[in-house]
Amino acid sequence: QVQLVESGGGSVQAGDSLRLSCAAPRSTFNTYTMAWFRQTPGKEREEREFVAAIRGNNDSTYSSDSVKGRFTMSRDSAKNTVYLQMNNLKPGDTARYYCATKPAFHIATMRSVKTYSFWGQGTQVTVSS
Repeated sequence: QVQLVESGGGSVQAGDSLRLSCAAPRSTFNTYTMAWFRQTPGKEREEREFVAAIRGNNDSTYSSDSVKGRFTMSRDSAKNTVYLQMNNLKPGDTARYYCATKPAFHIATMRSVKTYSFWGQGTQVTVSS
């Protein structure tokens, strides 16, 4: 079992910034793909929206079109932690954000919820206008 621990959510105004953190075990951190997804009320787990991912071993990052230019994913190997820096937040970004991880990376399945083996408990982000 791989335990992921998210933090950093909160309630902010439109245009503000937040940084989410996700701590992972050292044993998997540098090799596993790690990603952020978000889920809004009324949506099922399988409908979580892909936000961003970072590939193990080479730190390549990917993000969805809806957040590109505003959100940046990064990692700190010394802390076994990945971050999601969210700038210029919009009310449409309101959701519960989940960190996820899996052993392999395939660009074709990077956005697929069902391919991720382990998930954190989520952290709520609320953006008001």
